[in-house]
Amino acid sequence: MNLDRPAAIALLNQHVKNEKMIFHCLASEVVMRGIARKLGNDEEKWGLAGLLHDLDVEVTHAEPTIHGTQSAALLKDYQVDPEILDAIAMHNECSSGKERTTEFQYALAAGETITGLIFATTYVYPEKKLAVVKPKSVVKRMKEKMFAATVKRENILECEKIGIPIEEFAKISIEAMLPIAGEIGL
Repeated sequence: MNLDRPAAIALLNQHVKNEKMIFHCLASEVVMRGIARKLGNDEEKWGLAGLLHDLDVEVTHAEPTIHGTQSAALLKDYQVDPEILDAIAMHNECSSGKERTTEFQYALAAGETITGLIFATTYVYPEKKLAVVKPKSVVKRMKEKMFAATVKRENILECEKIGIPIEEFAKISIEAMLPIAGEIGL
């Protein structure tokens, strides 16, 4: 069976029940599409990686030593591009035992991680609306180690390994998320 976006959404909803995780996956999808657009890559392919990167999060309980690698097993009955499977497995370098080396791997690690920082930044504004968040606010919050302390800043900074400065990366990510803000609670 070929895995198009509707089938991917159904699969995501089958394996991930936590609404906030679903929101995170949807945000990661649009951020990956934005990065792909910026870099001249396949938006569908990169978006699918963003959408499905945490497919195994509940079955693995986000255990760092296995989270990410188990998604391949969940996707075995689908015709998924091996590069998507690789990027998904590599978004959590702890489980793969290897360092990221490709543009796609760096993009997914940075793109899915910045969504957490954007969500957290949005929540500290009185309006709690993404529309009022500025890229410079996200970059400022990056420097505050105690703010959203579980967000791995080093993953976000991998955007620079693909030629996108952090300020521009924050802008691309926010702009990508704005059209779905209502759908993801922002």
